[in-house]
Amino acid sequence: MQDSNWAKARSSIVWIAAIVVAFGSVWWIERQTGKELIAREGPPAAAARRELPASPDLPAIPAQRPLTAQELQWARLAWSYFEHNTDAATGLVSAVQGFPSTSLWDSGSSLLALLAARDLDLVDEKEFDRRLALALASLARLPLQGGVLPNKSYDVHTLQMTDYRNQPVPQGIGWSALDLGRLVVPLNIVAWRHPKHTEAVRRVLARWNTSALVQDGQLWGLQSADGSSPQRVQEGRLGYEQYAARALGLLALDLDVAGDPLAHLRLVDVQGVAVPVDDREAAQHGALNVATSEPWMLQGLELGWTRHSRELAWRVYRAQEKRFQATGTLTAVSEDHVDQAPYFVYGAVWAAGQPWAVVTSKGEPVPQLRTLSTKAAFAWHALLRTPYTQQLVDAVADLNDPAAGWYAGLYEAGHKPNQSVNANTNAVVLESLAYMARGPLLQFR
Repeated sequence: MQDSNWAKARSSIVWIAAIVVAFGSVWWIERQTGKELIAREGPPAAAARRELPASPDLPAIPAQRPLTAQELQWARLAWSYFEHNTDAATGLVSAVQGFPSTSLWDSGSSLLALLAARDLDLVDEKEFDRRLALALASLARLPLQGGVLPNKSYDVHTLQMTDYRNQPVPQGIGWSALDLGRLVVPLNIVAWRHPKHTEAVRRVLARWNTSALVQDGQLWGLQSADGSSPQRVQEGRLGYEQYAARALGLLALDLDVAGDPLAHLRLVDVQGVAVPVDDREAAQHGALNVATSEPWMLQGLELGWTRHSRELAWRVYRAQEKRFQATGTLTAVSEDHVDQAPYFVYGAVWAAGQPWAVVTSKGEPVPQLRTLSTKAAFAWHALLRTPYTQQLVDAVADLNDPAAGWYAGLYEAGHKPNQSVNANTNAVVLESLAYMARGPLLQFR
């Protein structure tokens, strides 16, 4: 009997030891996630079931509070861009000052700016209704690419389909699922929070064949170049993909793969932080792959962070703070317009296989254009309000034209202002200040 009890005890000890070893292995793997490709341990479905360990220094979400007099002045300055760059006949807003073109992403930004301006009482209800009704009426009569979905770019005066140089292209240049996802964010906010305009939103969306945006739970766009036949392409990489999927999922589209931030996640070490990047490299999958602030900031400001997006956003932010601590260089990187060729770049925490890369939309390196981003400074401060984000805001506080709006940022090289004045920068500044006062834009209040 004694031997039998010892055998049973020994069996239990072995079982407990196995559990300890297993948990120890899991702990060790999580400690190494800055260097390991966790999503490549199995197919996406298996990776999706993994749990992302929480950062022990993840801060609480800051409380809402009234804006200071200075912050309200900053908001008015951002709103001035939209006062000066809205077409009186169509209600659409130029993406960049003096360039009467808009993408669907820019149109989404402009509507979000209007919603934020109303939240902050920068426009009264009558002016808000007038501007919104005019813009929605124009969006409802845009010519569609192939009669299916909105084109990537339009002239704000004529509503003609154009290329990115604002040259008319009657057949269109394709559609972007990511851009349409951004536009759907303010359309949903309008439908829920401003019901007198819900029918106008319905008229915009009723013309779209949204089923063309989805295949196998992922986002798909259409692109054509140099007169070639349009080609369907899978769209979206980590961060951007989940942002668009959360918005388009509100239209009852099946985007379970696109919406899962763990499906294609890998973590790389940047400044000692395990930063989230997409495991689909451009060389193999054909799409630009950058890890930057933009999609994580927008999710927080507009939709509110999920458990996973909050953790991933924190890692993207923390690497930037750590770079400052290591180098003394204030760092807040994002996609941004720039005031010189190529006029639009992605400032990245990770891109092209290296940290702190700056690339064009074609993936070409332009490290001399790394910018301390104005909108990233404001957005990270609104979402986190750390001592470092306060330093960021202080550093960009003078980067503006009082008669036109906020500049895009400050170049690291030479410390000269990036004097691009554009819709996206000023919209995100407005969204950030509205978030500080009211919380995420899409909520029922």
